[in-house]
Amino acid sequence: MGDPSRVAILQHLLLGEHTVSELTKHLGLAQSTVSKHLACLRDCGLVDSRPVGRSSVFSLTHRGAVLKVLAAAEELLAATGDAVTLCRVHGVGAEK
Repeated sequence: MGDPSRVAILQHLLLGEHTVSELTKHLGLAQSTVSKHLACLRDCGLVDSRPVGRSSVFSLTHRGAVLKVLAAAEELLAATGDAVTLCRVHGVGAEK
């Protein structure tokens, strides 16, 4: 998760399953970039895929763990004075 693009992909997959094409459109990243990061996340066991027609649909394998890691990162950044909200839905300071 050491790359902001991977964090963005994980955040988006928290919303549900997506194809590479959908992630590319939503995140404004190149298809090759999204594919590369999804391969890394799959190799780490954070993301899984299943074929649907000619595409693959990607989803999180450990949604709860990803939420905890993102929340911990937000808490650490807030404690060091670099407060940010990594996730508008689930993050520190998110509207509930």
